[in-house]
Amino acid sequence: MTATIAYDDVEVGTELPAQTFPVTRATLVQYAGASGDFNPIHWNERFAKEVGLPDVIAHGMFTMAEAIRVVTDWAGDPGAVVEYGVRFTKPVVVPDDDKGATIEVSGKVAAKLDDRTVRVDLTAVSAGQKVLGMARALVRLA
Repeated sequence: MTATIAYDDVEVGTELPAQTFPVTRATLVQYAGASGDFNPIHWNERFAKEVGLPDVIAHGMFTMAEAIRVVTDWAGDPGAVVEYGVRFTKPVVVPDDDKGATIEVSGKVAAKLDDRTVRVDLTAVSAGQKVLGMARALVRLA
């Protein structure tokens, strides 16, 4: 596969379609099983509070993975992502209710680079707080 977005059709400032990702306690259990990360801060409310967290929190790598979906969906090919990095700024707190939490992600083309690549800057917010900082992806376009 290759990216379906053409480099020549993209300008600096192009906004990617924003997405909202739901996160429930069940989601965290599924991710723990898939990743092997069974740290109790991700499933045990009592433990999470004992170590100073407000409640159970989503895995950082899960949050990071959800955010990049905005880019891979836009580009049309996950393999188009050449590089990706973030800083974890705030946790995604996941309450034990029917709603859970949401991660709202938006992205914008911040720079056009050589070799048909663009830098996409992402913003990820949960409960009104920015949960990822310096979230940037380099994407090779068609």
